Amino acid sequence: MALQEEFEAQGNFLFRYRSKLPLLLLPVGLGIYMYQEYLKINQPEWAIEEVYPFLCLVVALTGLAVRVYTVGHTPKNTSGRNTSAGQIADQLNTTGIYSMVRHPLYLGNALMWLGIAMLSENPWFITVFTLAYWIYYERIMFAEEQFLRRKFGKTYLDWASVTPAFIPSFRNYRAPSVSFSIKKVLKKEKNGLFAIFLLIFLFQYAEDVIHSGSFSLEWDFWTIALLGTGSFYFIFKLIKKHSGLLDEAGR
Repeated sequence: MALQEEFEAQGNFLFRYRSKLPLLLLPVGLGIYMYQEYLKINQPEWAIEEVYPFLCLVVALTGLAVRVYTVGHTPKNTSGRNTSAGQIADQLNTTGIYSMVRHPLYLGNALMWLGIAMLSENPWFITVFTLAYWIYYERIMFAEEQFLRRKFGKTYLDWASVTPAFIPSFRNYRAPSVSFSIKKVLKKEKNGLFAIFLLIFLFQYAEDVIHSGSFSLEWDFWTIALLGTGSFYFIFKLIKKHSGLLDEAGR
């Protein structure tokens, strides 16, 4: 098999498991973090350690914001794929954030997972995680672009020639062709917010257990935020499942 076809086949395969790699590496990062915290028992805490989790949160929420803006301004079945029907694109997205970057959803994912990887406080793990993420998603982006190139031909090539793949450029920005849909965002992105606070909570809880020697739960910011985002997630999950309140024609 030629390298081009091999890359595409790998990308199509990896897409089906695109959420698995970060989850496989996450226990490694958590283990590294717990070991580092164990070594710091009875040592004074640096001031930066108080605010560092919030820095990680900002990075992760920035990624979520990219996804929210992208999803909120895209029609149904455009420049997208799903796991049951394969690759889907009734039309090519070229406006809004797609006029600045070709893969905004993967950019959002990268920032979200970078924020979580940063929680390990280990530069080596963060570097390995970032490189693994890039190799993983590079294949997925390649396969996706092969499909779009075959389907849209010159239209795709003209757009791709002036639009960066991953690092946004504001040079050719065009306003979104459709209005922002909060309903679509609530349907598609509610789990991302909950996942971010759940994972940060796990790291913070692990630290508390190591330093206190107790499994008791503290009612701090992370616990309250977890309960709040968790309630938000399950409420809108029920609304989506049992009503049509979040349905919107063409979105």
